[in-house]
Amino acid sequence: MKFFLTTLAILLLSFCACIYFPWWSIAIVAFVVSALIPQKPLWSFLSGFVALLVLWGVLSTWTSMQNENILAHRVSLLILKNDSPALLIILTTFIGAIIGGLAALTASYLKPKTIVVE
Repeated sequence: MKFFLTTLAILLLSFCACIYFPWWSIAIVAFVVSALIPQKPLWSFLSGFVALLVLWGVLSTWTSMQNENILAHRVSLLILKNDSPALLIILTTFIGAIIGGLAALTASYLKPKTIVVE
C-alpha cells in the first residue's frame, strides 16, 4: 500500500511541479515524498522510478504526437545521429525515471541510525 501511495504521490506532485518549476523539480518531489513516506531502499527506488517512468513516458509521447514528431525527428538526428523519435522518447523516459529513482533512494537512506550505548 505504501508503494502505491508513494508512486501516485510522486507522479501527481511531479506533474504539478513541472508546470511551474524547471524539469529537475521532479527530483525534489521524489526526495520529499520518499522522506515523508519511509520505505525500504529498494521499494523507495522503485516507486520513484516507476512514477517518473510513467509520467515522462506519457508526457514525452503526448508532446511529440501533438506536433507529429517533427521536433523529435530533428532532435534525434542532432543528438543520436539517427532519425528515431521513438528511441529519443525512450531515452528521455529512462533518464527521468533514473533521476526520480535515485532521488527517492537518497531520501530512504536518511533514516537516523540508532546507536546503542552499553
